[in-house]
Amino acid sequence: MRKHTEKLLTLFVCTLALVTLPLQAGAAPQKQEPRGGDLSKEVRHQLVLLPYYSVFDNLGYRIEGSKVTLVGQVVRPTLKSDAENVVKRVEGVSSVDNQIEVLPVSPMDDQIRRATYRAIYGDAGLSRYGFQAVPSIHIIVKNGNVTLEGVVDNEGDKNLAGMRANGVPNVFSVKNNLVVASS
Repeated sequence: MRKHTEKLLTLFVCTLALVTLPLQAGAAPQKQEPRGGDLSKEVRHQLVLLPYYSVFDNLGYRIEGSKVTLVGQVVRPTLKSDAENVVKRVEGVSSVDNQIEVLPVSPMDDQIRRATYRAIYGDAGLSRYGFQAVPSIHIIVKNGNVTLEGVVDNEGDKNLAGMRANGVPNVFSVKNNLVVASS
C-alpha cells in the first residue's frame, strides 16, 4: 500500500512539474519581429492552410518591408477575403493590399476546369503532382482561356502538362507559366 501511495505521489509531482514548466517558461513572452524570410514562410504557410484553397486557385504575394501584397486568381470570393484576413494576423505584417482577382462565374469554365484537371492529373507522367495537399500544378480558367501555374520537376513535365491542357475541348488558349524547380 505504501509503495502504491509513493508511486502516485511521484506521478503527481512529475505531472505537476510538466504542467507548470511550460507555464513558467511562457510567463514572460518576448515578441520578436519575424525577419523577411520568416515573414515570407509564415505568409505562405497561412495561405496554403486556407480550407478552400484548391488546384483551381492561384495565390501569390509580394513583401515590401512589413506590407504584403496579395495577387493571383480565385474561384470563390470568400477565398479572397479569407486570404486577406489570415495574412493580416501574421506577426510582422502592418498592412495588406489585396489584389486577388475573383474569376467570373461560368458553367463552361467549370467544365473546362474539370476536364483540364482530368487531362493533367490523369496522365501517368503527371499524376504524382496531384498527391500533395495542394497539388503543385494550378489550373486557372477565365473565359475559356487556361493558365497553368505552379512548379514541376523538369521541362518535360512542363511541356506534357501544356500539351494535355491544349487537348481539352472548348479551350481557346493555354498559357503555360509552370516553373521548373531546378531553375
